Amino acid sequence: MTDQRGAALLRGGISSPRATFLELFFDLVFVFALTRVSQRLIDDVSAHGPDLLRELAETVLLFLALWMVWSLTAWVTSRYEPESSAIQFVVVASMFASLVMAVAMPRAFAERAVTFAVAYLAVQVGRPLLLTLALRRHPRRSVTARILLWSAVAAVPWLVGALVPVTRPVLWTLALALDYAGLALGWPLPGLGSARAAGWAVMGEHLAERYQQFFLIALGETILVTGLTFSGGDFSSTQAAAFTVSFVTTALLWRIYFHRAGHVLAEALRASERPGLLGESASWTHLVIVAGVLLTGVGYELVIAHPWGRTAPSWTIFVLGGPALFLAARARFEYEIFGRVSRSRVAGVLLLVALVPVGLRLPPTVVLVLAAVVLAAIAAGDGLRARGRPLEQPASPL
Repeated sequence: MTDQRGAALLRGGISSPRATFLELFFDLVFVFALTRVSQRLIDDVSAHGPDLLRELAETVLLFLALWMVWSLTAWVTSRYEPESSAIQFVVVASMFASLVMAVAMPRAFAERAVTFAVAYLAVQVGRPLLLTLALRRHPRRSVTARILLWSAVAAVPWLVGALVPVTRPVLWTLALALDYAGLALGWPLPGLGSARAAGWAVMGEHLAERYQQFFLIALGETILVTGLTFSGGDFSSTQAAAFTVSFVTTALLWRIYFHRAGHVLAEALRASERPGLLGESASWTHLVIVAGVLLTGVGYELVIAHPWGRTAPSWTIFVLGGPALFLAARARFEYEIFGRVSRSRVAGVLLLVALVPVGLRLPPTVVLVLAAVVLAAIAAGDGLRARGRPLEQPASPL
């Protein structure tokens, strides 16, 4: 009886592969959360202080903590029945904790450190604890128990770092490294080995849709930042030009992502004999893709607010580095789906990097235009190669 009650939590053959309305509701928190990440990055760059690199590293750490919460929640709803009351409670509780993390983020390394850490640990420790109890004696309970033990160990530096400010950067870096090491290694335990996500049974189509939705959330955040910056500015012709180029760049990111590989991700996962392996790899890839989009969005705000003059060296990280990071991750994504990489994406990354010294001598709007031209050339090349050809079928080497 206990095994049957635990098995009721697992996805069955009649489960819909589509994301539920509750999951889409959950994603709304991350629209706000990603704006907090962007605002922190903008504040870091605008300060121009000697601690710029440290502050940027802190923002990256907070973003990685948010991604950990979102990605593991996506895996939970791909492995367990999202319509069950226990899983719905997990999603709603994770949603509230994520909102608290986002609210605390601007001052997470200052007076809101305890709030941020406790909210994060409420998900990281509370979620596997609840699932372990709900699964009862079901064999899958061993996986959630592993995650619980690793999260409990990582909770120590999270809490100590929150309470002792001088140790916070080092201990939080260690804690997050433990969380990501557990995820990458499969939360190994002595004598029991590991349980890597690559070997999990998941609803592949559902997982693909969740990655695509989070990518769209990141694009939506750039639209939000672009609109807010332009509407709050002088509404000048130069700002209007930067605003227009920013929108075009966002549309190009969308086009490049969904061309072929992004379009057939669900099919690739559905056809895979080991969807967990492809899903795990795609998770890391989408982390970098989203990071590239966020950096690009920060570049939009910097350019719209200061469309003319000289481009500051740190701005190139966002205006040129963001699209370059996106293209590099998109090239890996293409390899995951088709086992090849288009030369145009590699050339695009190299060209964007090569434009950095040139961009330092040009106005920010012109630098943004150059980045958009590179992306437009890649999108046009994709379209020309695909014209008249049937949709390519996935052939993942994974």
